[in-house]
Amino acid sequence: MSSDVRTKPESSADRQGRKTAERSRTVGVTAGVALCVTGAAVAMGIGRLVPAVNPMLIAIVAGALVANLVTVPAWIKPGLDFSAKRLLRVGVALLGLQLMFSDVIGLGWGVIAVVVAIVVLGITGTMYVGKLLGLSWTQRILIACGFSICGAAAVAATDGVVSAKEEELLTSVALVVVFGTLMIPAIPLLSDVLGLSERQAGMWAGGSIHEVAQVVAAGGMIGGSALAVATVVKLARVLMLAPVMAYLGARQRRAAKGGDAEGTRPPLVPVFVIGFLGCVALRSSGLLPDAALDLARLAQTALLTTAMFALGLGVRVSLLRAVGPRPFVLAAASTVWVAGIALVGTLLVA
Repeated sequence: MSSDVRTKPESSADRQGRKTAERSRTVGVTAGVALCVTGAAVAMGIGRLVPAVNPMLIAIVAGALVANLVTVPAWIKPGLDFSAKRLLRVGVALLGLQLMFSDVIGLGWGVIAVVVAIVVLGITGTMYVGKLLGLSWTQRILIACGFSICGAAAVAATDGVVSAKEEELLTSVALVVVFGTLMIPAIPLLSDVLGLSERQAGMWAGGSIHEVAQVVAAGGMIGGSALAVATVVKLARVLMLAPVMAYLGARQRRAAKGGDAEGTRPPLVPVFVIGFLGCVALRSSGLLPDAALDLARLAQTALLTTAMFALGLGVRVSLLRAVGPRPFVLAAASTVWVAGIALVGTLLVA
């Protein structure tokens, strides 16, 4: 039997239609990114006026307000997706420039073991409770990684590996904002009630609160030395993003092996995770001057703030009502679980 397949030539009408669709997508991407950049610029401007509030948190809330008060046109969605995924991954990679391997090692092996326990047990426990609640695997893993590692950035990074539904992604981001924000005053208050030292309180904040920005806010409320400890412990949790994403990538490859061709299987380690580790190594080398680090920090903040505004635009009240109470129950349980692990670890080693 002949293997020749005759392809029908593309007509001028088809060609014109394809070009029109490409132009429409380009316009949509450009307009969507422009909107997100504008939102990020406003958030960063407010952040300068109110230094106590991180611009990334402002961007998520602002995006959610816009989404619920104004009808966002569907044709700019390609630009919103580009901002929420591509720009976020670049921002996560640049986040590695805030961390040096020596900072993590300087915590001591006891604290490092606690950080690993927080992430591993946090994810495991959250997944188990989510299963009891009847939530999908993808919804559970998004919440588990977001609450155990580094908030909305971890949620979006995990989505880039496991490809969850859009409503699951947006619900997880909204839950990170709500519960992480509640932790900002709660951890300093509870630390005082429990009689923790400033170092212990800082370690607990860094080990339990979801977002880096939220950790900085809580650490600042406790004290200067607490802030320093909290930030390094939190960045050590961020470093766990690499092995967790590598594990999830390997799991997805095994799941795809039976059905898809080799060329369509997801990468073992996502490119942005390799970029993140490369940035940590570059910062640890001491080769970058302070001016370059300052510029990279500004770029990282701008990229992540842009991505957070894009994610916020997808958080609608109607969506949160539609998903029901179970994700909120899991988020509350995960917050208490992770905070409990961090507190026990803090009392054991600090």
